Amino acid sequence: MRKLLPFIGNPHGSGRSALTCRYRCGDACFHEVPNTSDNEYAGDVIARAYSRRSMLRSAAVVTVATAAGSAVALGTPGQTANAAPGADAAAAGAGKGGEAARGLRFKAVAPNTDDKVTVPEGHEQNVVIRWGDPIIKGAPGFNPDKQTAAAQAGQFGYNNDFLSLLPLGGDYERQQLLVANHEYTDEVLMFKGYDPANPTREQVEIAWAAHGLSVVVVQEDHRSGKLTAVTRHQLNRRLTATSEFRMAGPAAGGALLKTSVDPSGTKVLGTLNNCAGGTTPWGTTLHGEENFNQYFGNAGQVTDPTAAARLKRYGVTSGATERKWERFDKRFDVAQEPNESHRFGWVVELDPYDPNSVPRKRTALGRFKHEAAQPRLTEDGRPVVYMGDDERFDYFYKFVSSKRMKKGNSRAAKEHNLTLLDEGTLYVAKLTGDTPAAELDGTGKLPSDGEFDGSGVWIKLATGNVSHVEGMTAEEVYVFTRQAADKVGATKMDRPEDVEPSPRTGRVYVALTNNTDRGKPGKEGATEANPRNLNKHGQILELAENFDDPAGDGFAWRLFLVAGDPNDPATYFAGFPKDKVSPISCPDNVAFDPHGNLWISTDGNQLGSHDGLFGVATSGERRGELKQFLTVPRGAETCGPLIQDKRVLVAVQHPGEIDGASVEKPQSVWPDGPGKLVRPAVVSVWRKDGKNIGV
Repeated sequence: MRKLLPFIGNPHGSGRSALTCRYRCGDACFHEVPNTSDNEYAGDVIARAYSRRSMLRSAAVVTVATAAGSAVALGTPGQTANAAPGADAAAAGAGKGGEAARGLRFKAVAPNTDDKVTVPEGHEQNVVIRWGDPIIKGAPGFNPDKQTAAAQAGQFGYNNDFLSLLPLGGDYERQQLLVANHEYTDEVLMFKGYDPANPTREQVEIAWAAHGLSVVVVQEDHRSGKLTAVTRHQLNRRLTATSEFRMAGPAAGGALLKTSVDPSGTKVLGTLNNCAGGTTPWGTTLHGEENFNQYFGNAGQVTDPTAAARLKRYGVTSGATERKWERFDKRFDVAQEPNESHRFGWVVELDPYDPNSVPRKRTALGRFKHEAAQPRLTEDGRPVVYMGDDERFDYFYKFVSSKRMKKGNSRAAKEHNLTLLDEGTLYVAKLTGDTPAAELDGTGKLPSDGEFDGSGVWIKLATGNVSHVEGMTAEEVYVFTRQAADKVGATKMDRPEDVEPSPRTGRVYVALTNNTDRGKPGKEGATEANPRNLNKHGQILELAENFDDPAGDGFAWRLFLVAGDPNDPATYFAGFPKDKVSPISCPDNVAFDPHGNLWISTDGNQLGSHDGLFGVATSGERRGELKQFLTVPRGAETCGPLIQDKRVLVAVQHPGEIDGASVEKPQSVWPDGPGKLVRPAVVSVWRKDGKNIGV
């Protein structure tokens, strides 16, 4: 067993403990980078990418020629295209006092290391549901000393991540449907006396049951934002690593998805490592399968060179896995079942209103480490889904459906809408520009035009059963999407995680968490999109499609936020005065509130404080104003932010996940206090006076 490192974070600056690295992503940062193509790095092209403007003019319009000769303007959201704003963003925000942007009018929480969820003054909170709480009829109450796989399959899963709240009408007027991802398990924090080298079958089967998805009805308190889980409701549901899922779309039934157990290539057991996701306009939820590779082992025993190269590109380990699942089910041994790993790494679509429905893995959206998938609609009603591949030096994608959404709740409309993500075109992004590299010195100093920006094009990979990539069939493009993007010269990115289009402006925001490898010997140095060497704090990229057409083939981009200590000259907050913002590090999940503000959750804070949730204005004179709303307990990550008028929900993931921690030696006592097992949970926050959040 690998000796755990002291608590200094992993070598690539995520801020995570070695324990987190082991269980969440299989020590991905310790392994060789899977992408060895010679495609241009995001920073290379970005370092050549900006038009000249005056210093700190972050709200100025950027007009960039696209490959087709058309133009796009990336001005301040809400500003007329090709029209200069009335004042620079920096000038507009300079010296501003008074009220914050609407939706952000709360007293910012100070950075801290308290072992609790800390919320602003005048707010209250409650734990909505914890790992192990029973949700299915017949499921027992949580008892860690008597836990079984059957019990866990009826209880709320482990390490909650993405959250969605869907309305229930009629007799359920004050109830909503909560959908949650369960990304991975921390066996050492779940089982007394756990031996990582020799897990038992019972422990493994409990872990299988703790993965997946949960659907649970929650009851609203009419006087506050408090939510309470309705246990054993008829709509409640658990989907685990052994539940039935269906492969759908153009790759379904293909040779690359067939196994000895499933010769049809259409039925697969389970979903794994579900990270962030999305909620569709037609009432379903999307769930990204992220670090799936860590569950599959023995790639070193695969003798076919093509198959071995494909497994390596996806980071499948050459030897045994950390969890040793391959000892108990041969499907996790790629030497015995070479295609089983191909059946993971997809976006899963779930109909949470139908407890009998079979969730579908949408092959048309490509296979990679999906962090999230949030759709928007074109003017004619076709869904467009933006997606990031959460890996160092991998890519940013979008899918444009060829079908229009049907409105209404009729059976015909529902059946039609459940096919929307099976037909369309899959694209990958390539960034272009012409900025002189001499202005980038690795410190993060702004270039002479006042911001980091550029343009780009979307490159087609496949449409239905037609491949646009030379030398690859359409099935190969969908199953080996990373290799397809390598071939067409896509731009390498620094771990694009959650991606969200603004429901108000259509602007797309991409969380780029960090990369402390930048500038090291033999590694790419500072570039315009990644302006700091040894970057440990990350940034957020803002993208505008040409003519605001999400189905188009060109876009403009700029860095909206460069994270870190505001006192550090390398940080940037869309031109807003840095002495008036909260410090932020390692942006991960992003979401929008009803006012159009972007909310950012962090993972791996490198500023000495616990991770938290932040709101930032994306438009108007206070654009870039960022305020911390809450912090999470020791060892925890802030996930699944969901902001409604009267409440904010967060998924507190892996509390107590600190090196050396175990059931016997806990490093956190949240949420139930000393003597109780530390448990991931969902938290709701609301104002004591019952008014809307931030107004």
